[in-house]
Amino acid sequence: MAHQQRSPARLSPSGDARDTARTADAAEMALVLAPRLAYFAGVARTEHVTRAALEMQVPQSTLSRAMVRLEQDLGVDLFARHGRTVSLTPAGRAFLASVERALAEIERAAEEVRADADPATGKVAFGFLHTMGAETVPGLIHAFRADHPRIRFSLVQNYGEAMLERLRAGELDLCLTSPVPDAPDLVARRLDEQKLRLVVPADHRLAGRRRIRLAEAADETFVTLEPGYGLRRITDDLCKEAGFKPRVAFEGEEAETLRGLVAAGLGVALLPPPAVPRPGVVELTVTSPRAAREIGVAWPAGRPDTPPVAAFKKFLLSRRGNLLPG
Repeated sequence: MAHQQRSPARLSPSGDARDTARTADAAEMALVLAPRLAYFAGVARTEHVTRAALEMQVPQSTLSRAMVRLEQDLGVDLFARHGRTVSLTPAGRAFLASVERALAEIERAAEEVRADADPATGKVAFGFLHTMGAETVPGLIHAFRADHPRIRFSLVQNYGEAMLERLRAGELDLCLTSPVPDAPDLVARRLDEQKLRLVVPADHRLAGRRRIRLAEAADETFVTLEPGYGLRRITDDLCKEAGFKPRVAFEGEEAETLRGLVAAGLGVALLPPPAVPRPGVVELTVTSPRAAREIGVAWPAGRPDTPPVAAFKKFLLSRRGNLLPG
């Protein structure tokens, strides 16, 4: 049998260009071969084109042409033909082993995405701030699973900007974040508000107070989250509104670590209420400026929801104004 030969590749000016050309050739070949792989596996399994056509419910002529084109595109004989029957050549047997692995992986992937989209047992990839993890999110999921007991969750704790990037990348379905984002490629809804307190060491000069104007802490050393965290941005903005720039001694990645630094006498911090009161600190209500952060839910604009994601989104939106523990 004569086979169509690929034209020789032209020399590329650099290694990067050659790599790019090879990648493009591989992608082009995959697009050409992919629709024929299941046909090939069926013919190889039955070693009979007519039986394979009946099993796969395709015309025999379509199957025969597909096998001829497959051999032409590869430039090798995959079958030895014996009247109406066929047998695999050594090249065909080697190719079949790889094709069967590829088809099994495709079947596994298809089963996985179908399972994740199942209305009763599907999965929700849900991101949330570290400060939501101890109490808020466990309570939300517990309440949601009262009506959806078998829906599964993939939970991710991170700071706001990192979660928004994971939303955009398709790694998360929904996230609880603060501040509530305003971006054209995202949809966001405000759900609740959380007051922030000035946390001071228990032996601090202000520890006997219950309320404070933030301007009274202008000379204090602050411990804060790192730049890029939503709470850091809110801290900087509130201090600016109070007429000063905070003098930052320590930066961290987690609010409870900051509370521990305050307890150790290393500074003061603007933080949301803890899930469990921590000894060694006093938490003061800030009367001016108004110290609070908005908590919202965000998701990618225009991306269709699977049934479990749609159900959990509806549940979160129903908790507007009642998201946080009392």
